Amino acid sequence: MTETIKLPKSNNSSASFGAVRGGFNSISKLIQQGEHQQQDFKFCISDSRKIARTLVAFANTDGGRLLVGVKDNGRIAGVRSDEEYYMVESAAKMYSNPPIEFSTQQHFVEGKTVLEVNVEPSIEKPHFARSEEGKWWAYFRKDDENRLASKIMIEVWKRQKSTEGILINYTDAEKCLLDYLEVNERISVSKFARIAHVSYQKAEQIIINFRTLNILKDCVGDTRIDYGINENFDRKEWESKTRPER
Repeated sequence: MTETIKLPKSNNSSASFGAVRGGFNSISKLIQQGEHQQQDFKFCISDSRKIARTLVAFANTDGGRLLVGVKDNGRIAGVRSDEEYYMVESAAKMYSNPPIEFSTQQHFVEGKTVLEVNVEPSIEKPHFARSEEGKWWAYFRKDDENRLASKIMIEVWKRQKSTEGILINYTDAEKCLLDYLEVNERISVSKFARIAHVSYQKAEQIIINFRTLNILKDCVGDTRIDYGINENFDRKEWESKTRPER
């Protein structure tokens, strides 16, 4: 029997965390996957702000599952009490902006309880998490890490949920970008600015437009984000609908 409880919208809710009478098999299958882009383990929760980063990263990317009461090596330690739920609730409401909706389930295994926290991909992104210094930072999920979102990524999220259209002037700079990416896998903003002979700010704006339209994709590296052509982009078809600016 499964019962899932969604985060109440009321600020004075006293709901306790949801219940799932799941056995060892159901939770062990999840744990065997290890930590990945849509799953994270937490031995315990001592700081709601740190949990907010994970919730925000999940919401800003593909959604995800947080298993509380599981060590990094996959061993089940269990949660202490309902306090774990309220720490998650605090992370989602007080330390995330906009607040993040989540659902929870419990898994009971050999006298121990694992709290499963599920976050769906959000249509309200970008979400930001509050730091210890009181600053708000956006995160995204890459593999098993929470990474700081770039300025371009944040702007793309904002535009993707906007009802306003995007006007693109197909100039030599835009053509230069597509020409380069036809023979190269990726490009950085600074490299694009150099080869197109435009300012860094202009290069950023062109990439933001192309990312918003899914012409480009993110290529996330260890220290920076580059950009490549989206596999589904048909340049000939797109150019046939676009009038180059003379």
